Amino acid sequence: MKILKDKVAKLSFVALLITITAAMFYAPTASAHGEKSQAAFMRMRTIHWFDLNWSKEEVVVNDTMTISGKFFVFSGWPETVDKPDISFLNIGIPGPVFIRAGSWIGGQLVPRSVQLELGETYEFKVLLKARRPGDWHVHTMMNVKGGGPIIGPGKWVTVTGSMSSFTNPITTLTGQTIDLETYNLGNTYFWHAAWYGIGLLWLAYWVRKPLFVPRFLAIEAGKADSLITGTDKKVAMGFGVGVIAIVAMSMASTNESYPITTPLQAGLLRGIKSIEMPVPTVAVKIEDATYRVPGRAMQMTMTITNNGDSAIRLGEFNTAGVRFMDAAVAQDETGYPDDLLAEEGLTVSDNSPIAPGQSRTIQVTASDAAWEVYRLADLIYDPDSRFAGLLFFYDQSGNRQMVTIDAPLIPSFI
Repeated sequence: MKILKDKVAKLSFVALLITITAAMFYAPTASAHGEKSQAAFMRMRTIHWFDLNWSKEEVVVNDTMTISGKFFVFSGWPETVDKPDISFLNIGIPGPVFIRAGSWIGGQLVPRSVQLELGETYEFKVLLKARRPGDWHVHTMMNVKGGGPIIGPGKWVTVTGSMSSFTNPITTLTGQTIDLETYNLGNTYFWHAAWYGIGLLWLAYWVRKPLFVPRFLAIEAGKADSLITGTDKKVAMGFGVGVIAIVAMSMASTNESYPITTPLQAGLLRGIKSIEMPVPTVAVKIEDATYRVPGRAMQMTMTITNNGDSAIRLGEFNTAGVRFMDAAVAQDETGYPDDLLAEEGLTVSDNSPIAPGQSRTIQVTASDAAWEVYRLADLIYDPDSRFAGLLFFYDQSGNRQMVTIDAPLIPSFI
């Protein structure tokens, strides 16, 4: 009976080991991101992305595409999120389906973290090189230390070709040209296999001994010291000394083979150039704002004052990457993602031109299924139920002005 129990325990252990090992080699394909699960206030009151452009919707492996545009760092940054003093411009993709060949903010190369200022607008560009075929959701994204990833709008991009043909050649500081995709790959496989083999040997040594039940009974009987023999201690010391020796010798060999190295650059880039946005000549005061739950629509009463020298009209309301537009005033010509574009989602009670020096109180309704699809309506359940966004006004010549708004949002269930 004891022998049977011992064999069952060993077989169970081996089966568990095989299951864990198999799971390590299985990675299901991810195609899109969970930006909908990110808190609505995070998407509305942190980074506002606009004028975005995905240069291509279909790209071949080894070919490049760019994502460019602007982002506004909201001045009313939420208190519960760390300020963007240490931020990293990133791209949200499901794994290494692209590689980032370069990224720029304000025309400056930004391969590492940057310091962003509240209330400033920045221009950015990211160069991507296609690596893996498939249909991928490609997002803008800003990683903020203490605030996590702030995900921007995403668009589907198709990568064609074969991943086996992908190359990533670079020239090192010593003049050597290498392919990062395959560089030292054999060495990588060797060390993975070596350490895996050492681990299996360590497990094999202990698996040959009585396992769970006999050891438990010995401990309960006060004979725990008898479980570890003198030979066991010698074997353990041998493994320890051997591992240290392998690490020391491989490190010495590596230093001899590669005497010139450069540490990873982890400094913070300050003084990033922002866009000098013209001072808006339009003043907006939000009188009240409500979100009508049954109609999936946000209704705002606002007073607009035109302090400029030409008549203006409201053309767009942008919040959390969703664009609500008045098609009679402004239209999208950039190929913006359809699920984030409500081309006729902005209704204005009186959107006739507001003459210079004139003030007008109007009712503005932003309605679209995106409120529910992208879970922006969850904002009404937040302890600090406020919304924020960008308003774009156009004059008769097509010139545009951007005005930021921020106000409490009251839910309406009727």
